[in-house]
Amino acid sequence: MITREEADQLEKLMGQLGGIHGELAALSKKRPSDAVNAFKLKFVNAVLLQCNEILGADYSPIGDFQEFNSDDVPSNSDVTFVAAQYLQALEKFRSDNVILFQGRWLYDLPKNTPEMRASAPAKLKK
Repeated sequence: MITREEADQLEKLMGQLGGIHGELAALSKKRPSDAVNAFKLKFVNAVLLQCNEILGADYSPIGDFQEFNSDDVPSNSDVTFVAAQYLQALEKFRSDNVILFQGRWLYDLPKNTPEMRASAPAKLKK
């Protein structure tokens, strides 16, 4: 069970990280070893830190990884790889916190909290 605030944050982070992944995957196809610029890296790290907060140790996709080191700038393919791992972890967390109720997928929120619709759990890649 998660709070409504956590569910809202989760939805936001999945959208942001999905956007990051999509943009950097496109760059990675053209130039996989090019470095991510400082502006993008700052944004990526901010999103990853928020992901780490919501996922906690139980859902952490990459051990004790917290963020990219700005002194050792990652490549487009590095960030794409990490974003994909985080997207999978976020979806696992989300899937573990949704329920099917009367034919509708909802977040499993505390009683007396207004319901919040969710999409069906995605089939996770193994």
